[in-house]
Amino acid sequence: MTSALITVAVIAWLMQIACGWWQIQRFNRAFDHLCQLGTVGVGRSGGRFKPRVVLALAFDAQQRVCGSMLMRGLTIFAQPKQLERLHGLHQQELCPDVIFPEDRACQTALSLAIALKS
Repeated sequence: MTSALITVAVIAWLMQIACGWWQIQRFNRAFDHLCQLGTVGVGRSGGRFKPRVVLALAFDAQQRVCGSMLMRGLTIFAQPKQLERLHGLHQQELCPDVIFPEDRACQTALSLAIALKS
């Protein structure tokens, strides 16, 4: 009985590692694509028991959004998604409170993504 529990625990642990690697690979592919489009700003919010949000925006030479990625969730099944409604907007037109009126986590991530670091 004990060996069966240990076996199940080891299999679950290995599955967690494999699924985490798979999620990181999806994120890295999406992030690499954004980096090819222009300057990238990244913002993150969330906590231990709240869904985490990672938002990345690519800006062209005129500081307009030319690419985006939003990844949110508690589990390894979170997938990067594009935010088409932001494409074409100027960096100064991005107002987190207006774009995400009901989602505080996305507001925080967008605020951090807009503030490009030099």
